[in-house]
Amino acid sequence: MKYKVVISKGEDDWYVVECPFIPGCVSQGKNFEEALENIKDAIQGCLTVSNEKIEIKGE
Repeated sequence: MKYKVVISKGEDDWYVVECPFIPGCVSQGKNFEEALENIKDAIQGCLTVSNEKIEIKGE
């Protein structure tokens, strides 16, 4: 599956990358390529967490 990401220059010339489709899914890298690789890992982690069974117990 393909996801759009937004990449911008952050502090100290690091690249900050986020996936707007997945709220809170953000990563960074020292260069453009590293930022893209890191967001792939972040997306996979976010999707894994969101697919886990979540049990909510009442009072």
